[in-house]
Amino acid sequence: MSFDRYGPDILASSSPSSHRRRQSEKVEAAPGLVVEDFETGWVGAITRVEKSGGEHIVELEDRRGKLRSFVLGPGFLIDGKPVELVQHRPAAAKTTAVTASGSRAVSGARARVARGSRIWVEGKHDAELVEKIWGEDLRIEGVVVEPLGGLDLLPEWLAEFEPGRGRKVGVLADHLIEGTKETRLVSDVLATSSFREHVMVLGHPYVDIWQAVRPERLGIDAWPTIPKGTDWKTGILAHLGWPHGGPADVRMGWQRILRQVGSYADVEATLSGRVEELIDFVTASD
Repeated sequence: MSFDRYGPDILASSSPSSHRRRQSEKVEAAPGLVVEDFETGWVGAITRVEKSGGEHIVELEDRRGKLRSFVLGPGFLIDGKPVELVQHRPAAAKTTAVTASGSRAVSGARARVARGSRIWVEGKHDAELVEKIWGEDLRIEGVVVEPLGGLDLLPEWLAEFEPGRGRKVGVLADHLIEGTKETRLVSDVLATSSFREHVMVLGHPYVDIWQAVRPERLGIDAWPTIPKGTDWKTGILAHLGWPHGGPADVRMGWQRILRQVGSYADVEATLSGRVEELIDFVTASD
């Protein structure tokens, strides 16, 4: 439909091309857009569009704050030009992609060449959990995570690695709480090392990295207490009703647990804080 605000051209009979009517341009009825209704001359800003009785109604508010509704479609003017109002489609909200650790994802970023610094964890399961949550961040930062094979090997590893400027070591230790053998070992190593300023050892209070996974992710209220004398992981698998006959069952059990972890929200905040602190330490400038 087209409109001629000023009526027919008086020269229509002598000049056919001079009275061609302008085609209505389709314009989205975005809130705040000022339009004029052709038939009534009502001018106002669009406040809303809603469906009523099988058709869409656009509401206009004039400069005195009065409201009036019109049928959405042709029959409106913007700056004297005929337009057809169509439904406004708001732009999709921009979402910021994040990594599993909750950090802002860097699109298209390539893995950085490995730094001289390292993060050491006690075992393979620890390394797999850290990789699953912080792996993308660590690759961007160029930090390699390596399993020690047990905290008892820390003095030997440090002596061979020789930490220094640009070669920092961050260590994530299990069960690092007051009075444990792990705490005494770490204290002794740092007290006698000449490179202690380039080493940070942080621990979580859990018996094993498994326990850092939130228990509700496995359908239990809390991690059970395993009696002394019973292998902790074997006892956990038995409590869950999973196979627990040997090392193969332990590996399979851990993979079942690991599959329940998708991001930092699936592990205890104590673990997340320790890992983040270690990453900051090994990536900070000397």
